[in-house]
Amino acid sequence: MKKRSSKCHFWVVKAVSLRLAVFILLCMFLLSMPLLGDSALASTFFYKTRLIPIYCVENDRQEIAISFDAAWGSDKTQSIIDILKGEGITATFFLVGMWVDKNADLVMAIDNGGFEIGTHSDTHPDMTKISGERAREELEKSMNKISSITGKKVEVFRPPYGAYNNTLITTASSLGLSTIQWDVDSLDWKGIAAEKICSNILSKTKSGSIILCHNNADHIVEALPTVISSLKSRGYHFVNMSDLILKENFTINHAGKQIKTN
Repeated sequence: MKKRSSKCHFWVVKAVSLRLAVFILLCMFLLSMPLLGDSALASTFFYKTRLIPIYCVENDRQEIAISFDAAWGSDKTQSIIDILKGEGITATFFLVGMWVDKNADLVMAIDNGGFEIGTHSDTHPDMTKISGERAREELEKSMNKISSITGKKVEVFRPPYGAYNNTLITTASSLGLSTIQWDVDSLDWKGIAAEKICSNILSKTKSGSIILCHNNADHIVEALPTVISSLKSRGYHFVNMSDLILKENFTINHAGKQIKTN
């Protein structure tokens, strides 16, 4: 009886060990799965997929998107519009709702210039620290303010401070918004010289890049002509954000690069 009991105990231990090994392998597989760029929140067992915004796009056509966040000042905005129009390029402006309230004429000027307008929230909070319901209100209010002036649907969203979580991305997606970050940071908001802004952009831009600038940075107006002419000379084509990003059949890797799946 003792030998039989020992043998049974051996097989029980072996079976438990096998199940544990299978479980560990399954967990490793789930952790290695690519993030689906257009998927809803996904969960399997205890594992929750961490959603990531679009930082850049796989692109073999030398296309890039330059963007300007507008939350506070406005005095340089018309100059930026004039430079972009003079260079014959397009751009995307991410506007905060409270900025729209004060600058309806500039919103119209941006739209009339053929530039895309996205939302940057309504009051510029850290949207990872508010509820999903509040986040939805922030987005809906800002979208409605923009659309009431332009008559166009808002399709892209940039989170204030670049802060995001799954709730924010899924909330934005439910409103038809693609959440956009950047892979090229001009750092213009730091008040750095025009030459440094140019260096920050030109040293990192590649096909499919998303460039972050601000509409009221101290030296952005001085830097823009050099940035644009230099990128043009390298063969890059400026497009609106909605024309750069993929709308379907894509994944987003761990670095936030949007990749076509077929």
